[in-house]
Amino acid sequence: MTAIQVMVVDDSAIVRQTLKALLDAEPDIEVCDVAQDPIVAAQKLRRRVPDVILLDIEMPRMDGLTFLEKLMTQHPIPVVICSSLTTKGSESAFAALEMGAIEVIEKPKVGTREHLTESRTRIADTIRAAAKAKPSQRKERRVIQKKLTADAVIQRKLGAGAALVESTEKIIVVGASTGGTEAVRELLEAMPIDCPGILIVQHMPERFTEAFAQRMDKTCRIRVAEAKDGQSILRGHALIAPGGRHTLLKRSGARYYAQVKDGPLVSRHRPSVNVLFRSAAMYGGSNVVAAILTGMGDDGADGMKELFDAGVVTLAQDETSCVVFGMPKEAIKRGGVQQVLPLDQIAPALLAQAAAPSRPAGSAVAAAL
Repeated sequence: MTAIQVMVVDDSAIVRQTLKALLDAEPDIEVCDVAQDPIVAAQKLRRRVPDVILLDIEMPRMDGLTFLEKLMTQHPIPVVICSSLTTKGSESAFAALEMGAIEVIEKPKVGTREHLTESRTRIADTIRAAAKAKPSQRKERRVIQKKLTADAVIQRKLGAGAALVESTEKIIVVGASTGGTEAVRELLEAMPIDCPGILIVQHMPERFTEAFAQRMDKTCRIRVAEAKDGQSILRGHALIAPGGRHTLLKRSGARYYAQVKDGPLVSRHRPSVNVLFRSAAMYGGSNVVAAILTGMGDDGADGMKELFDAGVVTLAQDETSCVVFGMPKEAIKRGGVQQVLPLDQIAPALLAQAAAPSRPAGSAVAAAL
């Protein structure tokens, strides 16, 4: 098997050395080149084109966003942004995703052996996903044109905290990974202000989830926030699991709430979609409607089967609209998916199923898909 060829572009020699050491330790990945800035990277690209570029944002002579924009218009290559993820860096990272970057990861820090092992796992899995991403799914830069009207903003403010969650209240749970930030954005922007409460696990680094939630809150009609431990899940609200911690759906009497807790990696991730889905099957049962979106690997597949067995309507994003069809494909294989739909039909289907009675017994999508 030919190793995935990676170019690392970062102005820090220590970061370049650390990333090279971490990636070269993987049997199927090889760092074929390094560059201290985009100018040097462009020169090296004339001689050899890697499978994936690992790109910093803040660099001398040319910043990473300018380089990425040129790359996407002249010679598209899968790009993974490797950022320190400060507040400013988070905004730049979102701009990079809109320009066509596949994913954003956090720079590895010198720390405990366990921390470096987790960093290696996260970075390597992201590189593998980027290498498999379909060229047709790499987006050009998108300018968000959707604006909330004054009426919608007022309705949101009046509705905040006003919902009384009954024991029969529907809850939507969503899992996503590679390519998921854009998929989740599209799903959330399609939600009306009175939609069921939503709990989302999107594989992201720490601190990035808060910035992502804040960004979504500005562009969506519903309220979007990073989940806090014990926070109620209300209609017209979406909670995004914080990076680096697991998030579960729990219930106390008639109230559904999010539990945020520490713990080891589950299915190679923290937060894990499997953790969320399993808790939703246990505490929400047939009151839940679930969707699994684009992503590498199999996180969420087992949890999706448990949801299906609990009487939950389960949806999966189809292969054509996925950046990487790994997670939905595995969920389908294990018999946990009732419907497979393109991304633009997921939100309407979730809303329709949430308004319908609990699903009758039925077969899952054929595992042969």
